Amino acid sequence: MKNTDTKQKQVLSFEGEELGRRLRVARESAGLSLAALAVDVKVTKGYLSRLEHGKASPSAQMIERIAKVVDIEPGPLYILAGYLPDDIKRMLYRHPVEAPAMLRETFATDEPPPQDRRTGPQVSPLPDTNSEQAFINVELKSLYEIVQADCFRWLQEQSDNSIHAVVTDPPYGLKEYTDKEKSKLRRGRGGVWRIPPAFDGCARRPLPRFTVLTDEEKDALRDFFFRWATLALRVLVPGGHVFIATNPLISHLVYAPLIEAGFEKRGEIIRLVQTLRGGDRPKNAHEEFDGVTVMPRSCWEPWGLFRKPCDGRVQDNLRKWKTGGLRRISDTQPFCDVIKSAPTRSAERDIVPHPSLKPQAFMRQIVRAALPLGEGIILDPFMGGGSTIAAACAVGYKSIGIESDSEFYEMAVQAIPRLSALVFNENGTVADTMTQNAIQQTLFE
Repeated sequence: MKNTDTKQKQVLSFEGEELGRRLRVARESAGLSLAALAVDVKVTKGYLSRLEHGKASPSAQMIERIAKVVDIEPGPLYILAGYLPDDIKRMLYRHPVEAPAMLRETFATDEPPPQDRRTGPQVSPLPDTNSEQAFINVELKSLYEIVQADCFRWLQEQSDNSIHAVVTDPPYGLKEYTDKEKSKLRRGRGGVWRIPPAFDGCARRPLPRFTVLTDEEKDALRDFFFRWATLALRVLVPGGHVFIATNPLISHLVYAPLIEAGFEKRGEIIRLVQTLRGGDRPKNAHEEFDGVTVMPRSCWEPWGLFRKPCDGRVQDNLRKWKTGGLRRISDTQPFCDVIKSAPTRSAERDIVPHPSLKPQAFMRQIVRAALPLGEGIILDPFMGGGSTIAAACAVGYKSIGIESDSEFYEMAVQAIPRLSALVFNENGTVADTMTQNAIQQTLFE
């Protein structure tokens, strides 16, 4: 333990020295002395000297003030100062020897020519800072493959036991994603999609109305998922899990076919999220029945959890197939079946305006759990805007996404790199615009 602590101090020392070097280069490029900068940011000259020698750790506010005065982007400085999510800190602690090398490879750059120094020090492209793979220098596109195809045909062409987990948000009721209904959605004119009116200046998102499904459409839904589950069971390795999003109104129509196809039901992941679905008074009789709610206001979203039967005991399956269980959150905390989740925020919807987009803060948690040893391939056969694939990239997993709709596919092509690069605060909200823009600029300039 003593040796590990010593190595950890070396990691922190490296960060401080590099941060200090960059601060010194930026100050000199701005033509400022230590004394002049100290006056502008309202600290002592001695404190700034300690920063530049890597002997003091600045607050986030101090980084912001210095960056503003010397006219550089603060994002790389935040990272070097250690303002990272807890999982990155754990990565640094668990890999005290490898981490310094990865940091040096990521951040070590030649000093820019004098005429370019006003733009601030440049850094190498960074993967998303919310994953344990954040400092591994790999090209993002080496992690994923996306295909525009019908997933049934694609699955038929795949080898047995070639996929390690499925994480997907399928067309819940099928009807809402027929060409006819998608056309109505894109025109903003109803059908199965509930297009709510703007209220108080805010336009509410369209939602599919599953209460309109006929008995015939419900039978078609069962048949669809039985055929799909049969194909998925074949391509999954023994012990591979399926995380499948659904809705309280129709979950039984999704779950039963998966069980009939041969999957074991392992529970449900409850996404605690309050949406605008339900809670309304009777249509066209609001005043007459003002004390009545037709349906309860939705405060949760179920994700079915299924597993292909293991090849022997779980421990045997883990050794042979790398699957059979779920990845723990930490050594002391298991993965849990209730996850608090905010609705998808505008920062993500601005990137990809898919009607069923799930938030990265939630998706990264379930995608990470899907591979118990962190090895294998994640499949999303109903990719939509690419949120599952982006989440897999963010946690460093390989993945494959399949999408039949050409418009949604093109959304995913553009969205996956940017969704995977989003940085989140500890409470699951997207980081402030200044920090986010700085890191996005680093990634995509």
